[in-house]
Amino acid sequence: MPPQPAPKRDTSSLYLPLSIVLAGVIVAGGLYFGLSNQGSTSGTKPTTPSVNIKDVKIEGAPYIGKADAPVVMAFWADFQCPYCKSVEVGHAQIPIDPALPDLVKNYVDTGKLKIVFKDYPFLGEDSLTGGEYARAVWELYPNEYLAFRTAMYEAQDDEGDQGFGDAASIDQLIKAELPNIDGAKVKAAVAANKAKYDAAMSADRDEGTKLGIQGTPAFIIGKTLIPGATGLSSFTDVIDPLLK
Repeated sequence: MPPQPAPKRDTSSLYLPLSIVLAGVIVAGGLYFGLSNQGSTSGTKPTTPSVNIKDVKIEGAPYIGKADAPVVMAFWADFQCPYCKSVEVGHAQIPIDPALPDLVKNYVDTGKLKIVFKDYPFLGEDSLTGGEYARAVWELYPNEYLAFRTAMYEAQDDEGDQGFGDAASIDQLIKAELPNIDGAKVKAAVAANKAKYDAAMSADRDEGTKLGIQGTPAFIIGKTLIPGATGLSSFTDVIDPLLK
């Protein structure tokens, strides 16, 4: 299903800031975003704070790729974040090519890279709902997890609780776009495990914050943190040396 047109926004930076307070986060975030982190654009080199993928908890987290792939990338995201969408499937208002499809084709599918998905929900209730459904899909249909993520980001419209992203719309998306997933089973799993899923998402976000992550999307590969939406070369410049 094609994404609905997103409202025009300032794209002078490609990094969405942290705000734990949900009320007013979009307005406040937009102001901060436009004035900070001007380096997070396609083709820029990632920053290198003191991080290590070995310190990231990956056990039990959704992932794609070989379990023992030589390189691991942890990816923190929010299903309502437009910059996450730009990395996963592309976004009409954000001028970068999506990096994830090429990473999957050239690194994941060839056994070189394992991508571990971590939740960083902060844009509203729909962020939590999307994360809950994703975890239910991972538990019930792990082979369909990436297809679910792709469908979710393609359907994403406005930030926060303003359109697509509540339970009813995700139920409809699964029914219409994901024939290999039983939507009723997923919905039941969300209802039965909401507290567990929410606790896991909170732990992911807290972990990311402790590692220096200040918003979504954010990635850790080896000892490098890549903050914000960026082009393919920012990832390959880190991954390729680790494969030698």
